[in-house]
Amino acid sequence: MTRRRPNPSASADDLLTTLGQLTAQARQGAERQHARVELAEALQREMLPAVLPALPGLRAAARYVPARDGLDIGGDWYDGFRLPDGALAFCVGDVQGHDVEAAAIMGQVRIGLRAVAATATDPGEVLGRANDLLLSVNSSLFATCSFLRFDPATRELESARAGHVPAVWAQSDGQWGVAEDPGGPPLGVQPGEVYPVTRRRLAGSGVVVLLTDGVIEGPSFAIDEGLARVAALATAAVAGVPGAAAGPGELATQVMRVAGLTGHSDDAAVLVLWHDEARPEAAG
Repeated sequence: MTRRRPNPSASADDLLTTLGQLTAQARQGAERQHARVELAEALQREMLPAVLPALPGLRAAARYVPARDGLDIGGDWYDGFRLPDGALAFCVGDVQGHDVEAAAIMGQVRIGLRAVAATATDPGEVLGRANDLLLSVNSSLFATCSFLRFDPATRELESARAGHVPAVWAQSDGQWGVAEDPGGPPLGVQPGEVYPVTRRRLAGSGVVVLLTDGVIEGPSFAIDEGLARVAALATAAVAGVPGAAAGPGELATQVMRVAGLTGHSDDAAVLVLWHDEARPEAAG
């Protein structure tokens, strides 16, 4: 009995055909993923402000680093804008998730905060109405947020928190701390929530650093250590220590480097408010 050998050319042709199909499938998958990433990046560019407002005596700077997993986009955001009465509003927040849906909800929350803040001067009321607004869109996601209002006439800084990590502050006289102010639950959990407001008068020169948990918490160290590292950077900056940050932009960059030490895969946002000592009004 004669044993038949397989046709070498036919086997090679089958192999090449299979490889071609696999290559085409891989290319299509890569193109789809590339399109999704481009969409995510476009969303992120449109959601975050290109310029932050400033007034004599108050400068602001921010940094954002995307998540290392998923679509390289998350729900973290920062914002700053002028209010009709001449005050400035700033906020930092974090929507649950790391995908296009999280980015879309983040955009809705950010726009909603701007709309509400135009008519409500109390930061607690702003968060309360934003909470009800997020619930009205029937999303399964929730958001944490810190919202601040700065009045340039009185130099009063009003703030309210919705489940968000505390801010860090430091003054040129060496005083510093973590703003563990009372707050309410995250936005989008329960209707009718009340958010307490904390009021501070910004005296002298100093900084307030707002951030998301991706900056200060991860496998490498806990949130308390992360906050302490940020406080050390802020204290050195306002004290004019050689080699320390000389302005809000440099400080925001230095604080963001803390995020790289946490070992996290989350996205991260930093917003620095740098206030200078008030100048006396010129005699009329």
